[in-house]
Amino acid sequence: MESNTAQASELERRLDLAIAIADIEKEMEQRLKRMSRNVKMPGFRPGKVPFNIVKQQYGAQAHREVLSEELDRVFSDAVTAQKMRVAGYPRIEPKNAENATHLEFSAIFEVYPEFTPGDLSTAEIERPVLEIGAAEVDKTLDILRQQRVTYVDTDRAAAKDDRVVIDFLGKKDGVPFAGGEAHDYPFVLGQNMMLPDFEKAVEGCKAGETKTFDLSFPADYHAKDLAGQTVQFEVTVKAVQAPQLPAVDGEFAKSMGVADGDLVKMKDEITANLQREVKRRIEGQLKDQVMAALLQNNPITIPAALVEMEVQRLMQNAREDMAQRGIKAKDLPIRPEWFAEQAKRRVSLGLILAEVVKTENLQAKPEQIRALVEESAQSYEQPEEVVRWYYAQPQRLQEVESVAIENNVVDWVLSKAKVTDKAAVFDELMAQK
Repeated sequence: MESNTAQASELERRLDLAIAIADIEKEMEQRLKRMSRNVKMPGFRPGKVPFNIVKQQYGAQAHREVLSEELDRVFSDAVTAQKMRVAGYPRIEPKNAENATHLEFSAIFEVYPEFTPGDLSTAEIERPVLEIGAAEVDKTLDILRQQRVTYVDTDRAAAKDDRVVIDFLGKKDGVPFAGGEAHDYPFVLGQNMMLPDFEKAVEGCKAGETKTFDLSFPADYHAKDLAGQTVQFEVTVKAVQAPQLPAVDGEFAKSMGVADGDLVKMKDEITANLQREVKRRIEGQLKDQVMAALLQNNPITIPAALVEMEVQRLMQNAREDMAQRGIKAKDLPIRPEWFAEQAKRRVSLGLILAEVVKTENLQAKPEQIRALVEESAQSYEQPEEVVRWYYAQPQRLQEVESVAIENNVVDWVLSKAKVTDKAAVFDELMAQK
């Protein structure tokens, strides 16, 4: 075997390979001899088929297999000897050179970029700060009460936050249109379930009233035949129902999972849950800023092969997600370019993170993984069972280990960058996805 390396671009490499024809023929003969011991053919007893017939039947297949294996071995030996880190798979091309003793090929492939993590001393990061107090607990209690709202019939005119039950019929140019009719249809005023002008027309009506009004659909309305059109609706209000929030009492506490209905215990649990959620969201914001800083301070060239592999992985994830939603892939073809930028970012971050972890020795420690597992388990009724489940099979800890490594990277970047604390607004923080 002979090899010669040429550099075609920043990450692309071309490796010339030569394989002795005699070596291929020798291995092929040995393989066919082994095969002939068990091969079955009509008219011959097993193992008694003449070798020349076996070679005629299976020689081409054996030659392909031996050549492929030898190419893999020669390529692997060559890149190992030259300490190359191959990204993706090589493209093997036969050379046209005439050679009586060797088969010659060119292997074209990419290597991983070599770089030193950039200086982060000028990177600026804002760290959100928020303490959970009585006000945040009360706000959360209000939300929890609203989630358990009930409605009671009332004789007054419909107002915002009331639930109304209506019949309606829509006509365009005097003719009913598809989707413009419903009976006993309930919706809550102010929740934008209907078009604003529709809700405005219903607001102020009492049960038993009928009202006719014109309505103009927005130009970007999803039903193209109605977009920008003016129609007429006739609405009959069947019921107006006022919202009724549950009292914060023992029964409410029990509905929240506090068996004995203790309100102090319920508020303590809400506080603990809020603290965990706020911590998670703040960590998410910090992680986003850290990743952005790493990308900005490490402009690297990334192998196209890795980007293509990531695009294919993202496309497969999208197909699986569509299948779970009951959407058939043929109904919504997926295009690779939709995922190109996301793939580039993910590959870049993966390479940068790997280099930072290696250079700065930021691998996850067992105690860090344990702490994350126990923290995650606290949101379950039997935390100890969750911990046992994770440790029953080591592969279940891989995702937790990845989180621990990312946390180490975040801490390292924060120790290098310019970090300023910024008070976070509770409502804004909790509204973020």
